[in-house]
Amino acid sequence: MIIHDISRDALKVPVFDGDPQTKVEQLKSIENGDEYNLSAVSATSHLGTHIDAPLHFCEDGSPIDKVRLNTFYGKCTVISVRGILTGDDVERLLPYCKRRVLFHGEGKTFLSYSAAAVLASSRVVLVGTDANSIAPAFDEVKTHYELARAGIVVLENLNLSAVHDGEYELSCFPIKLGGLEAAPCRAILFEQEKGLNR
Repeated sequence: MIIHDISRDALKVPVFDGDPQTKVEQLKSIENGDEYNLSAVSATSHLGTHIDAPLHFCEDGSPIDKVRLNTFYGKCTVISVRGILTGDDVERLLPYCKRRVLFHGEGKTFLSYSAAAVLASSRVVLVGTDANSIAPAFDEVKTHYELARAGIVVLENLNLSAVHDGEYELSCFPIKLGGLEAAPCRAILFEQEKGLNR
């Protein structure tokens, strides 16, 4: 079994435009004579690699702690594609996809509203991207809302640079932040090693 860490360092990845910067304060330090180290982190719930729950854009959507846990673990498809995907694009891709889909586009792949609408009527439960948002700037609200309305969670800010296209097992359980619209997670892909059957 090969394990791929597809999370970004939450303290190094740029925040979404307009969000407050992440801050770390050292409260205790062994180096300074304290008996232990203790840090405080100030950040949004969309810190680094994170999950957007439906509540992020849908008033009656599920908060992060109410999304079914099996959403965050299971068969997943990684697809390399660039640009703004349309509904037609997604319809062509869906027959090759599992219920969790990660788009590898070096931060330059986004879903249009029509793409989100096609996903909303599919069996997909999670969609992910290596961009800081699943939606292009001009369609940010409509795309997110359509996914949220369908109960599809969004996994953003992935690091897919060392991952090839194909099928994997995905694990991306979010931190339990009761009632909030999002939470950071540690996203992992498990790849079955190929070899001789004995």
